[in-house]
Amino acid sequence: MPEILDQARTQVLGDGVGLDQAAILAVLNLPDEHLPAALQLAHDVRMRWCGPEVEVEGIVSLKTGGCPEDCHFCSQSGLFTSPVRSVWLDIPSLVEAAKQTAATGATEFCIVAAVRGPDARLMKQMREGVAAIKAAVDIQVAASLGMLTKEQVDDLVDMGVHRYNHNLETCKSYFPNVVTTHSWEERWETLRMVRDSGMEVCCGGILGLGETVEQRAEFAAQLAELNPHEVPLNFLNPRPGTPLGDRPVVEGKDALRAIAAFRLAMPRTILRYAGGREITLGDLGTRDGLLGGINAVIVGNYLTTLGRPATADLELLDELKMPVKALSATL
Repeated sequence: MPEILDQARTQVLGDGVGLDQAAILAVLNLPDEHLPAALQLAHDVRMRWCGPEVEVEGIVSLKTGGCPEDCHFCSQSGLFTSPVRSVWLDIPSLVEAAKQTAATGATEFCIVAAVRGPDARLMKQMREGVAAIKAAVDIQVAASLGMLTKEQVDDLVDMGVHRYNHNLETCKSYFPNVVTTHSWEERWETLRMVRDSGMEVCCGGILGLGETVEQRAEFAAQLAELNPHEVPLNFLNPRPGTPLGDRPVVEGKDALRAIAAFRLAMPRTILRYAGGREITLGDLGTRDGLLGGINAVIVGNYLTTLGRPATADLELLDELKMPVKALSATL
């Protein structure tokens, strides 16, 4: 057993204290023959500090495309030649999507908009949409609307939005290579305000943007410092017409090493499968990740890419005897 896994067994599994950046890097650099042991340890950590339940979430885009920002991985940017065009979703469609999400057993429904930050029109539509969803279906509502002001944070709390997603995307040192129209610090400030408001913080990113393994470890350590309630872990699915459209897909074993490392960095965090797992890991790798630290999934399609059918994920969870988290009456 490598020394780093012995350390993690005592520190993370035993004491619930996440690994630091240097130790995370050691996990990311483990040889292939030690990957199964790392995944098993990560699974043991998840079971001890999070339990067996899996949180299932559906997402829908309220405003798709036409975003003024230049995130180099994103086909929703209006600055690139990708084929996604600006579309708004009406309130009845939002409610129907929430109902379909709840029918899968999901407890979480996230409303997403491709914007730098919400304007008055979007905030008005959010208020109407959240109210309509809460009147029609028993599901928790989350939001992802870009960078916020303090007033907007307070408005979302007043609407009953219980969790806010705003991804840092990558580590601080690599961020300027991926986005130039706003800074990593601006994203961090939104996350600080969300956390201070009492809303749950959902913050993750995308692996495979061209970052080094060292920067991947830096990113995991920075997320651990933020201490988000949930970390969605995406793997780049290169989109035609974007600056990163020709990047290679993350190797499956590297993706699994990252899952183990992020779990060992954040033992109590919801670690969610998000975009790109289908092409990076496939069915077998998806199973390995669920047995290696993952304890939440987005079911169905993503914002601009196709996911696995919801039934396939739910059947896999049933086969692995991982119960879907019930909606908490206390929230």
